[in-house]
Amino acid sequence: MDLPRPAPKLLVAGLALALVVTGVWAASTSAGAFDAYNRGWEGTSELRDEAEAAGASPFVATDVAEYADVTPGETVAFVLSPDERYTDAEAVRLREFVRSGGTLVIAEDYGTHSNPLLERVGASTRVDGAPVRDERNYYGSPDLPVAPGVAESNLTEGVDRLTLNHGTVLDPGGARVLVETSPFAYADENGNAALDDAESLGRSPVVTAETVGDGRVVVVSDPSLFINEMLELDGNRGFARALLSGHATALFDFSHAGPTPPLVRATLTLQRNPLALVATGFALVGAVLLASARLPAVRSRGRANDLPRASRERLRRGLRRRHPDWDPERVDGLIAGTINEGKQGWEDD
Repeated sequence: MDLPRPAPKLLVAGLALALVVTGVWAASTSAGAFDAYNRGWEGTSELRDEAEAAGASPFVATDVAEYADVTPGETVAFVLSPDERYTDAEAVRLREFVRSGGTLVIAEDYGTHSNPLLERVGASTRVDGAPVRDERNYYGSPDLPVAPGVAESNLTEGVDRLTLNHGTVLDPGGARVLVETSPFAYADENGNAALDDAESLGRSPVVTAETVGDGRVVVVSDPSLFINEMLELDGNRGFARALLSGHATALFDFSHAGPTPPLVRATLTLQRNPLALVATGFALVGAVLLASARLPAVRSRGRANDLPRASRERLRRGLRRRHPDWDPERVDGLIAGTINEGKQGWEDD
């Protein structure tokens, strides 16, 4: 038995729907590391979710000028391993944010752009950049060391350890050390994954905090501590919650990270520009009204195009049965006249 074949129009509609859904998904998600719209293992979408759970409204900044849109004393801002250097003018904006009471969290491991930023905002901590390893206290491998040395602070409340992922160590300068490694950790200065004579075991800082103006700067030696996969490990989620606690806004600074998904960028623009939002709303309403007004005419044209083709063959068969002696040209002429009259009637309706 032959199975019914799906109509071509249905297949085309299904394909179009699939393409639209795929396009919207691609335009609203990201595959970039540390991105707040990346729900993969290396994204930070769960950190954004934690902000909402802590009562802090997530604010994704794609330009440092947007720091002016938040209240510093109520905001914690995250800068995670920037891909580009902050200019002097941009760094001044972040410094003003901190000095006005904001909390700035800078997380870095091997990048080259965070130390200049730390210097410009007035922080004394610097990122070493050498991989930290611990062959006794680790998760999975010595490259994921567990840091159990946690000092008492409101930023570490409920946290007894952190788990790093190919992180580094910090030179605290005059900052307070909040978290440090076990005494069996070492900075692998030559990157050969082994303890050499020039390297030594010992506790090393991995999180520091210091006051700058009326605000504070927190430095974390591993940005991947905040990614979706790592938040599940010992202490990391609790540390993120402690950083977010007590703030009305959590600003995620992606001004110097990868490109923001286009649909997300458009949504953020509309959310922060009331005039653009109103104009877009009117445009959408106008498009719907125009489509509704044109729909009856489209349907009428569809009937005028489809019905004559179906009627032509029926008329031809009927005339041949009743008048087998008629000339085929005469039959076709009668059919053409009948169909033209039908079209005229549909148009008049």
